Amino acid sequence: MSLTIRQRIDRLDVRVLELGHWREREKAAIEGWTFNGEPIALGADWPRRDGVVHFAAKAEVPPSWPLEETRLILDLGGESLVTLKGEGGQKRFGHDPYHQEYPVPGRSFTIESDSVARLPFGEPVPEPRLAAARLVRLEPAVHRLRLLLKQVAEVARLLGEHEVVTHLVAAAERTFAALDWPSATADYVARMGDFTQERAIWQLPALKPNPDGLRQDHRASVVAAHDALVAELRGLKARFPQQGKLGITGHAHIDLAWLWPYDETRRKARRTFHTALRLMEQFPSFIFNQSTAAYYAQIEEDDPALFADIVAAVKKGQWETIGGMWVEPDTNMPTGESFVRQILYGQRYFQHKFGLRHRVCWLPDCFGFSPALPQLLRQGGMDSFFTIKVNWSETNRFPHDLFFWEGLDGSRVIAHTFDNPLHGYNGSTEPAAIIPTWKNFRRKDIHDESLLAVGYGDGGGGTTPEMLERQAQLADFPAIPALTPTRVEDFYARIHNEVLPEKIPVWSGEIYLELHRATLTTQSHTKRLHRHAERALITAETVACLAALLGGQPPASLEPAWRKVLKNEFHDILPGSGIREIYEDAERELGDALATGLEAQKTGLKILSAQLPKSGSSEALLVINPDLHARPIRCELDGTPFAPDETLPALGVAVLDRARLPAPSGLSASKTGLENRFVRVSLHGDGTIASLYDKRAGREALAGRGNQLWAYAMDKPRNWDAWDLEDDYSANGQELTTIEAIDVVETGPHRAAVRITRRFRDSTITQTLRLWANSPRLEIKTDLDWHDRRVLLRSLTPVAVRSDFATFECAFGIVHRSTRDNTSWDQAQFEVPAHRFADLSEPGFGVAILNDAKYGHSIKGNVLGLSLVRAPIYPDPLADEGAQSFTYALLPHAGGWHEGGVREEALDLNQPVLALATAGVEPGLYRPLAVEGIAAGLAGLKAAEEGRDLILRVYEPAGGRGAFTVTPATGWQLGEAVNILEEAVMREGDVDLRPFEVRSWRIRKG
Repeated sequence: MSLTIRQRIDRLDVRVLELGHWREREKAAIEGWTFNGEPIALGADWPRRDGVVHFAAKAEVPPSWPLEETRLILDLGGESLVTLKGEGGQKRFGHDPYHQEYPVPGRSFTIESDSVARLPFGEPVPEPRLAAARLVRLEPAVHRLRLLLKQVAEVARLLGEHEVVTHLVAAAERTFAALDWPSATADYVARMGDFTQERAIWQLPALKPNPDGLRQDHRASVVAAHDALVAELRGLKARFPQQGKLGITGHAHIDLAWLWPYDETRRKARRTFHTALRLMEQFPSFIFNQSTAAYYAQIEEDDPALFADIVAAVKKGQWETIGGMWVEPDTNMPTGESFVRQILYGQRYFQHKFGLRHRVCWLPDCFGFSPALPQLLRQGGMDSFFTIKVNWSETNRFPHDLFFWEGLDGSRVIAHTFDNPLHGYNGSTEPAAIIPTWKNFRRKDIHDESLLAVGYGDGGGGTTPEMLERQAQLADFPAIPALTPTRVEDFYARIHNEVLPEKIPVWSGEIYLELHRATLTTQSHTKRLHRHAERALITAETVACLAALLGGQPPASLEPAWRKVLKNEFHDILPGSGIREIYEDAERELGDALATGLEAQKTGLKILSAQLPKSGSSEALLVINPDLHARPIRCELDGTPFAPDETLPALGVAVLDRARLPAPSGLSASKTGLENRFVRVSLHGDGTIASLYDKRAGREALAGRGNQLWAYAMDKPRNWDAWDLEDDYSANGQELTTIEAIDVVETGPHRAAVRITRRFRDSTITQTLRLWANSPRLEIKTDLDWHDRRVLLRSLTPVAVRSDFATFECAFGIVHRSTRDNTSWDQAQFEVPAHRFADLSEPGFGVAILNDAKYGHSIKGNVLGLSLVRAPIYPDPLADEGAQSFTYALLPHAGGWHEGGVREEALDLNQPVLALATAGVEPGLYRPLAVEGIAAGLAGLKAAEEGRDLILRVYEPAGGRGAFTVTPATGWQLGEAVNILEEAVMREGDVDLRPFEVRSWRIRKG
């Protein structure tokens, strides 16, 4: 009876398994262990499980064992950094479930470890124990043959109906038939004692403790069989050439913090990096890539010798630093200037420490990508972009895997993504990864090579010896893709050099991930601190530069505080997808950065005040507009609202005589509404907004009750609790229509406010509706005391506006999205990112929703939706628990969002004008830096990284173009244009700002 090919492959699998039981020729247990200095028996449980613990022992290699055939095998019970010290010197290795076998440094050596009772994904080891510690003498020929036959079976199974499969199976069968194999009962049964079938037997016989291995004639048959099989494979390869090419890059994705705290990440990095260096010693062709400047900076602190070894490996070409950013950040929520600083500080670090600039932006794991990135990458020296996350979209398949990604301004970078169904960017060289990855590559018609990153990751660990051994063996196989070690930047250089640009498809605009939408809301307190820390630092730098322009000292660098902000933009911190310990650290660090920014603002105000003309005035008010558009003065001074009928020009500094400032008029408040000269607000008895009437336009802004609060108790995703929002969350919504109290809490003259208190189950929602005397925006200051799990709270406002698309602010620009559900692409965007505003406008009129700390939005039909809080239980059971505060606002306006001043009002909500009560300063208006021309946004005004110049960075926010002029104060002059790395650039054309363009200039002492 003949077997099918599938049955013959199954038979090969079983026979390959047997070979593994003969891989260890001899073994010797290592005894005499200590645990934190106290004796511990081999096989014993850890005496304690908290923190970092220390194992130690001594090992002696039997005299008859060749060192090159000797390995140390350990299972210490968790993740560890293992140090081996012998006559061959000291070597360190990472230790985890995938890295447990090590070459020995000599015949006599010591073993030490720093260990934690955790697995790579942060899971506690419930019963950690010193499970294994032995020296083994390998059968190298058996090891090689077992792996080779295993790969033959795997390739045959994966190639399916390919003509070569029958030849592969037959070659493997001939290999087994050629083996001369032991069969003596005592040795054979003992060797097979942990074979799966043997472990299922009711009672095994007594097993020989040290069974014999292969005789020399057995070994000779193994060597001959291996060599014959290799020869057959090479013959088949000549007949059935390899198809396609995969550039192989060793990798270890290390999440800066996720299911473990940051201190553990520091240990993970050391373990992983030592492992990579040891593999380079064993495999000279091995190339390893690692992104993230922050990791290298921490290694400099934690392990200077390791850092020096990495620098040497980079110079040799085996270690590739990559990415060009400080960390791999979330790219939905950071402001544009944060992206600039990620690139600026990242590229400068790599330049200073390694003498390298990076061309490839490496972001394999981020949850969607801002359309601002291509321009910033190009300005930061990067013309290429890598991710695989686009393959995670659940509704629509992203149409490209090799393409130009075009940003808001038209800048393009080459983008590539590979589709490896076996662990994605944590790939391997086994056939189950390489064959589908090549098959899934869709642009074979324009390029004959794709990329594959190999190595355990997320929790680090990296590449294993077996992955590299597999890669070497597969070089002889027929019909599979050719595997070539490659530097990532070289891989992209080949695309740039070999593929005609006109053949490369273009994806223009944002890359929206149809998954992980809840990361726009989870851990909202951290998100608020981040938003405010960003803004505080940008404003502090601006004020310090204005002071310098008026005669003060050059501003100090705030890079140390910026590094804290950038670190906490990592794509599992800012999105809210980590454990509680992460947010304790993040909120402390972001709080520190925020405090640094606010203190620097105060210092800057005082320095600036000291530069102004003096007078006998005793009741002066110094106010500063830290942005590029004129705006009314609206601020809180010593906790008291202040809104005189005065306007500050862009970057204007004014000293006002407080005694001569008339109080504004026309503001009123009652329990049923608020009113000023711009709008009239009426309230329902349930606390919702009955009417938002725009007096200027003479029309009602609402098409139903505004600011409806809905609680959705069906916020229970299939997977990824903190990450995901299911499309049916709204099926079980409860509107909060009962109020506990409504009170008038401010009556003017500068601001009026009504406070409304509601309860939902165990939570309290206090909202203060506020109207400034000189603003059309209705602010909704919200204070939550939240104590409910897996409930999403949203605000919904139907507006009297009709449009097929809505406008959402993103970094350095806007994104238009459909308000309809005509296509599956539209339907998938039921929760989308926005920064400070989202707007729905029709010709002549619109309504925007503004916020100072929120990112999750929806505008479908005519309903403005904003996600306020959610409360997942994994991986932080107490996410969003307790008190938090934020403000959002409704803004009716004439014309479209740009003409209606939506961005300006949103910026004012996030960064009011700065005010300082002062005395002895001459009242007047001062213009340290005057701008004219097309409306532009201020990205940053900062000290130059080199020298004593200042850097001004602006952006066009709406898709327009026009002239833009900058006039510094006397004694200063506008210097050359620079890129975001602050290097001189030239660009053609006489238009000063183009659509969504980001431009920077030096400002020098004249």
